[in-house]
Amino acid sequence: MKVLGIETSCDETGVAVYDTALGGARGLVAQAVYSQIELHAQYGGVVPELASRDHVRKTLPLVHQTLDEAGIAPGEIGGVAYTAGPGLVGALLVGAGVARSLAWALDVPAIGVHHMEGHLLAPLMQDEAPPEPPFVALLVSGGHTQLVHVEAIGRYRLLGETLDDAAGEAFDKTAKLMGLPYPGGPQLAALAQQGTPGRFHFARPMTDRPGLDFSFSGLKTQVLLAWRDSDQSDATRTDIARGFEDAVVDTLAIKCERALEAASCDTLIVAGGVGANRRLREKLHVMTTARGGRVAFPPPALCTDNGAMIAFAGALRLEAGQRQGLEIGVVPRWDMATLPAV
Repeated sequence: MKVLGIETSCDETGVAVYDTALGGARGLVAQAVYSQIELHAQYGGVVPELASRDHVRKTLPLVHQTLDEAGIAPGEIGGVAYTAGPGLVGALLVGAGVARSLAWALDVPAIGVHHMEGHLLAPLMQDEAPPEPPFVALLVSGGHTQLVHVEAIGRYRLLGETLDDAAGEAFDKTAKLMGLPYPGGPQLAALAQQGTPGRFHFARPMTDRPGLDFSFSGLKTQVLLAWRDSDQSDATRTDIARGFEDAVVDTLAIKCERALEAASCDTLIVAGGVGANRRLREKLHVMTTARGGRVAFPPPALCTDNGAMIAFAGALRLEAGQRQGLEIGVVPRWDMATLPAV
């Protein structure tokens, strides 16, 4: 089955085609992503109404582009998957409307996909020995930081989550505090690569007590105070970036190890935009190897929002016989634990 995937939950329009007959990484026959970063940069953050309007402009052209790159006609599509939530309601409705209309016109099934399940399953889209449940998943992005015990695909148990800022959100806000332009998170991580380790040491939040929840708002305040009281030179900005990144990476690694112990698992998968961070990948690889386990990541290009993860997650559910009606519905707030098993 060739499944068309459409992602419009926030500020990226993503479209992809996944072919279940090929499977693995080869199954992703084409994808395209359009980022709205330039559109929102002047506002310092995502403006929901502008995001929705831009999805209206970009979704169908990206569908045509992706089908052309895949070398397939619309009539060869066997199903359509789209992000139904969580996300910005207007943006979600654009993707849902396009997907449902295409499915109706092509007389094929359509299915709404949970955005975070798409991220969670992206590391399974590989050719050699993809991870199999049970495992622990770290979902770490601009909007979410969660540890999830995956008993089977569709059977998820939340182990811990952030009580305030998500890790990616903390990166972006901290970058803004130090004068970096939007979106500052990736730029902060790039600066950290050049920073002097140990010059600035920040707390590893909530690691001094039991539990698997996260909190990054206090860490953000620590950085603000350090920056305010410094000489605010380029070198100091770089060293503070390194200290901040080390604190976030250490915190995530400590909590991941605790989660693996709590779930009696040896396999960890990591997904979401922060999952592309090089230092986080290295730290988690060392930790899981020392335990005799493994960690799996999607390729960096599939860490941020994209249509490939939606096409893949939708394909798994469509192949399992799951179907939905013709109504156009989205779920801006959606508990992943309520999803049906595959």
